[in-house]
Amino acid sequence: MHPSSGGNPPNPPRARDVRLLPKAHLHLHFTGSMRSGTLLELADKYGVHLPEALSSGEPPKLRATDERGWFRFQRLYDIARSCLRSPEDIRRLVHEAAEEEVADGSGWLEIQVDPTSYAPRLGGLIPAIEIILDAVEAASRDTGVGIRVLIAANRMKHPLDARTLARLAVRYAGQGVVGFGLSNDERRGLARDFDRAFHIAREGGLLAAPHGGELTGPASVRDCLDDLRAGRIGHGIRSAESPALLRRLAEEGVTCEVCPSSNVALGVYEKPEDVPLRALWDAGVPMALGADDPLLFGTRLAAQYELAREHHGFTDEELAELARQSVRGSVAPEDVRGRLLAGIDGWLAPAPAPVPTV
Repeated sequence: MHPSSGGNPPNPPRARDVRLLPKAHLHLHFTGSMRSGTLLELADKYGVHLPEALSSGEPPKLRATDERGWFRFQRLYDIARSCLRSPEDIRRLVHEAAEEEVADGSGWLEIQVDPTSYAPRLGGLIPAIEIILDAVEAASRDTGVGIRVLIAANRMKHPLDARTLARLAVRYAGQGVVGFGLSNDERRGLARDFDRAFHIAREGGLLAAPHGGELTGPASVRDCLDDLRAGRIGHGIRSAESPALLRRLAEEGVTCEVCPSSNVALGVYEKPEDVPLRALWDAGVPMALGADDPLLFGTRLAAQYELAREHHGFTDEELAELARQSVRGSVAPEDVRGRLLAGIDGWLAPAPAPVPTV
């Protein structure tokens, strides 16, 4: 039937599967990468009582825009972390995280960990990081996903602790550690209090990638740039509130590790469509979409691309460019970058026309 005669319009072209889009994952926390089923098994193994928020199989209701809400989020995270007690648990977590990356199309993962959290049960700081790095190497070999580690200091602890971690990170630079971060509640502790730790890390050849612009506004991102000389920003989404800061991030090519589902789950924005992805995109700020803590937020990497498509109208061409930005913002070696970028081009390529039958 001719379209003008009132028949049904032709079907729109089918959207490409974002799970097949090659990409890099630059914002994933160690315990937060755990599968919920694994947490249940480990809790049973060690006799850890899980609150309903962690045992129900559904993402917990969270809101971290006030200190009480952030404390609850951290408490749930700490309970989950207490179930990781042996090298076997660490190996399982990393291997399963790598399997999830494969399923979501990620060919490169930079996972963030504070080894002080695991050191008491693993024999100390150095044994803890070596167990983690061994697990990363094995999981990468088994799954084909390139995996590297960012060691992160805790903003809630003393800056001297951060210096200790920075020296540890530099010690393992070139052995799996590629960066140094700063996590936890950015409303507590000034970025400049940690400037010495970040100087140690940068002098040791590590990427500086502190959190900023999540729970507080543009000023925390500026502090990360000015005081810590950040090469990448964990989150950075609140930069959208300052056109001048957006221009600076774009001009300096600083990638923001944006985690849309996390932002909604923690109450930074009410709805997925409120996350200002378009503001950063339109300003030319490089972005790397990340899942942050899938255990607590319920979604992994591919879902962030689906969110950009569904709630912000990103086309397949724009999603492909987001994936390219994630690769360019990574510290992946050139051969890995080249392979992933070629795969992105292949994802966009039109499917070959069917060969007519004779």
